[in-house]
Amino acid sequence: MSIIDDIKHAFRQPNNTLKQLILINVIVFVVLIITRTILYLTGGSSAYNVLMRYIALNSDPLIFITRPWTLITYFFTHEGFLHIIFNMLNLYWFGQLVREYLGEKKLLSLYILGGIAGGALYMLSYNFIPFFADRAAFSFMIGASASVLAIVVAAATLLPNYAFNLILIGPIRIKYIAAFLVLLSISGAIGDNAGGNIAHLGGALIGWLFIKQLQRGNDMGRPVHAVLDFFTGLFKRRPKLKVTHRRPTTSTTSANPRASFSGSNKPSQSEIDRILDKISSSGYESLSKEEKQKLFQASQKE
Repeated sequence: MSIIDDIKHAFRQPNNTLKQLILINVIVFVVLIITRTILYLTGGSSAYNVLMRYIALNSDPLIFITRPWTLITYFFTHEGFLHIIFNMLNLYWFGQLVREYLGEKKLLSLYILGGIAGGALYMLSYNFIPFFADRAAFSFMIGASASVLAIVVAAATLLPNYAFNLILIGPIRIKYIAAFLVLLSISGAIGDNAGGNIAHLGGALIGWLFIKQLQRGNDMGRPVHAVLDFFTGLFKRRPKLKVTHRRPTTSTTSANPRASFSGSNKPSQSEIDRILDKISSSGYESLSKEEKQKLFQASQKE
């Protein structure tokens, strides 16, 4: 099987959001490397710079109005190897936790909302905070760090006592990892990568807020999936309608209404909140088999 076949297979698989997000970032990164190399070798470096202007997020609102899609494209774009490696590793490690406990849709919502919030905070800061006024005219941003930090903080808010085994350090709770990354972004907000670090903080805020709202029964990701469902629906082929006639037959399920609804007996929001609170205080291992099943059912609820 070729690499292209592997990629197609990954995108055709259901419930594969985490790998798909990583693949999109890697594919964009590879395409940009190849494009940049070809253009620079052929004397077309200026063409590459023009290309980047149409996928990177610019802090100038007048430029942004003409390129609104950059609020999305910027958080799928990387140029440095260390930048993409660090982001994709964190996305994989913490994304697995979010996917396991909250499901695929919540993971995708966090990634997109974190990126949008990071981009919005970056633009607001560079246009309304005097410290950044001199940099705004020439500032643009790329990278998935805001989206990834949203997922990191969300996982740490949901499962603060969950521990990762770090090389040379040993087990460390993810709430401390998230706190370190947030403090690192705060300290860098006045450095050379000020815009990027400000965006990180926007993503971190969304990650924390997303989980807090979810525990109260509010899903901040609903608008995201409403928009995605609308656009995916435009490209789906509608099946041809077939009219058939069948004689009415008796069914055992009609005589037993309770049987027809047995498959839809999904846990309530209060049950899920109780289970999430138990995970936060005692860890996932403390859940009973029935509680784990209810958590899985909830992740398939929407």
